[in-house]
Amino acid sequence: MFDKKENRLIYRYDAEQLWIEPWGANAFRVRATRTNSMPTEDWALQPPASSEAHISLSENESTISNGKILATVSKRGKLTIHNARGALLLEEYARHRRDLADPKCSALEIEAREFKPIPGGDYHLTYRVESVSKEEKIYGMGQYQQDILDLKGCDLELAQRNSQASVSFMLSSLGYGLLWNNPGIGRAMLGKNVMSFEAYSTRVLDYWIVAGDAPAEIEEAYARATGTVPMMPEYGLGFWQCKLRYQTQEELLSVAREYKARKLPIDLIVIDFFHWPKQGDWKFDATYWPDPDTMIKELKEMNIELMVSIWPTVDTKSENYSEMLEKGYLIRTDRGIRIGMDFQGNTIHYDATNPQARKYLWDKARKNYYEKGIKVFWLDEAEPEYTAYDFDNYRYHLGSNLAIGNIYPREYARTFYEGMEGAGQKNIVNLLRCAWAGSQKYGALVWSGDIASSWSSLRNQLAAGLNMGIAGIPWWTTDIGGFHGGDPNDEAFRELFVRWFQWGAFCPVMRLHGDREPKQKQIGTSGGATCLSGAPNEVWSYGEEVYGICKKYMGIREELREYIRGLMREAHEKGTPVMRPLFYVFPEDAKCWEVEDQYIFGDKYLCCPVLAAGLRKMQVYLPAGVSWRSFDGEQTYQGGSVVEVECPLDTMPVLIRA
Repeated sequence: MFDKKENRLIYRYDAEQLWIEPWGANAFRVRATRTNSMPTEDWALQPPASSEAHISLSENESTISNGKILATVSKRGKLTIHNARGALLLEEYARHRRDLADPKCSALEIEAREFKPIPGGDYHLTYRVESVSKEEKIYGMGQYQQDILDLKGCDLELAQRNSQASVSFMLSSLGYGLLWNNPGIGRAMLGKNVMSFEAYSTRVLDYWIVAGDAPAEIEEAYARATGTVPMMPEYGLGFWQCKLRYQTQEELLSVAREYKARKLPIDLIVIDFFHWPKQGDWKFDATYWPDPDTMIKELKEMNIELMVSIWPTVDTKSENYSEMLEKGYLIRTDRGIRIGMDFQGNTIHYDATNPQARKYLWDKARKNYYEKGIKVFWLDEAEPEYTAYDFDNYRYHLGSNLAIGNIYPREYARTFYEGMEGAGQKNIVNLLRCAWAGSQKYGALVWSGDIASSWSSLRNQLAAGLNMGIAGIPWWTTDIGGFHGGDPNDEAFRELFVRWFQWGAFCPVMRLHGDREPKQKQIGTSGGATCLSGAPNEVWSYGEEVYGICKKYMGIREELREYIRGLMREAHEKGTPVMRPLFYVFPEDAKCWEVEDQYIFGDKYLCCPVLAAGLRKMQVYLPAGVSWRSFDGEQTYQGGSVVEVECPLDTMPVLIRA
């Protein structure tokens, strides 16, 4: 029944074996399987730092402790986990009659670790745990398009979609963090009566749990377990200009020149999708981009970095399709025609889980982009996006999409990170539309996808960005103004744009993007010409009043450059989020666990985004224990109170910690 092997506590009953072992300070890795051997994949986890566990075996129960965390397994296999003070952190939800001494013995016959066999060999896994406190709050889990910061009570799909990123680490107000270390498609139910995690096709239960006395301690432990971002390069600290899409080389250069002529700060400009002949060619279309080398040279002389869009899709008419098909570098379908997307062509994605496919794509990008001087990439469609999200229909090198699909964006980031690192580059950052646990160590800057240009969408992005930071993805951004629609000549949209732009100055990366209305006239007929460009989306495109406000906040971003560099160093060294919920900085202030529409940019700037039209005054909570002053320095306030602040159109309230 009970056994120990080195630092590992083992429980066996019938076909199941349960392993609990230390995995870094104050942390356990918990695994269970009903196969004949424990699967060996580590998925998001890195090899742990050594730590000594204390294991005690007896007939009725056995325990294992590691610093601040203690696990107990009953004689019938029920697992409970406490911290060093004896507080209950996790208790499996079991309702059966195998242990009559369990106070929760029940005729319901519900398993905590339910492995339901699937014909063919895998299992549909459901893992159930008690909701141990009605007061518990839960944060993290990635990016979901909702305005909810505290996820307790939420039903979350564990799957990747355009604008949704499943990064399955959660931080609890009870003093623990838990990583669901399974890249399969599934579901998380964080209910007030019972919490459960599901994996629809797997062979193993696998999670990592850590105990800590403060959110920062837990977050930093998680970063040590899964990796930290590189150091953000200098061009990641300032303003990025982007739109859907610059259609020609001359159009892009004219925009860059205009920024310089106006003496506006700009660090980076972007060439968006369909600058290629066919999806999967991964090269410039010479019809519209006749001399990339000269273009890149001019941009570098202006001290503007160039980012280029990459799509993982391969058109059946691409020059690379036949070779990639022959070599097994493409995602497969179990049913129907082998087409994953039908946008601007019939396409299927390269298989990022195949090491040889990763090398193949990088070799193309290196030759056609990197060797020309392009050192930062926009890795779009990273989920990957499908025309129909039939998760059970796709198959990868590493297994079925149901079993491993959520890892795709991490392996996509890895494709370019390892290629660029192999070429000698340091401080690597690439922009992606999705992530999974561990993506951060491959230089993934995640943006929130193709979202609506609306006030409700703006509100959703605030919750998304804060929870992504807690989920271990400190590099995060959004399309300033939203992606879908918005007319720069519409006064109502201009107000939304201003409020989004102001907030963007206090995001980890300040990036302007969007598909504005009305569409521009098509240029040319070949290549990607039929993918029309949106209306102008530069800071001067919205009228003089808006332009003046944009200049103000671009200037503020520049003034904060040294401060932001310090935040990026914290993220690199410790995994600290750049934008932090109030409770992260002030965990002893109970009110800070309740506030969901403010955050701390680093540990100094209390940011209060304006999230509704027509708002010119706001109620703001000031965390207790410190004093605060207005951004202009004219007013001071004591913490622990709610104050009313002015927010005229040209100002987003930001208070500075004294």
